[in-house]
Amino acid sequence: MPWLLLLALFLALGGLALLIYSHRQRITSGLPIGKVVYADTGAWQRCEQPLFSPHYHLVGKPDYLVEERGRIAPVEVKPGRTADVRYEGDILQLAAYCLLVEEQYGQRPRYGYLKYHRTVFRLDYTDGLRQQLLDRLTIMRQELQAGDVGPGHSEPQRCLHCGHRDVCQRRLA
Repeated sequence: MPWLLLLALFLALGGLALLIYSHRQRITSGLPIGKVVYADTGAWQRCEQPLFSPHYHLVGKPDYLVEERGRIAPVEVKPGRTADVRYEGDILQLAAYCLLVEEQYGQRPRYGYLKYHRTVFRLDYTDGLRQQLLDRLTIMRQELQAGDVGPGHSEPQRCLHCGHRDVCQRRLA
């Protein structure tokens, strides 16, 4: 009978170890507490179906969609970013995922998550952010029609690491 007690203790400790491990994995991934309803990363089952909005002519694949308290929140993971502040492009990308969730699920997210290497930002999806995204989409579509649009050098590091740098006549020195 003592061996049954030892087996039960061993199984309980093993279960506890797995719970701790899974909790650490969730923290490392940047996922909030909730049910993962969509994943487009190698760490989880690959999801090939992008979100699409015919109304805004927008398509995208967030890293995760997590259901929290009956609402869906997009999660975008940028593991190479070590900044303490959010990049504007990343904010607008997350806002685009919020817009896609709004269209796809018929429910507007209150917020989304942006995970950098060591930091997780919770970004409120406000009317102002939504309008900023729609304005930027309008500008992008106008520039697509314009033909030759000059590079944006507001972020010099992007120019320095651009894949077209070798052939670009307007690159930063």
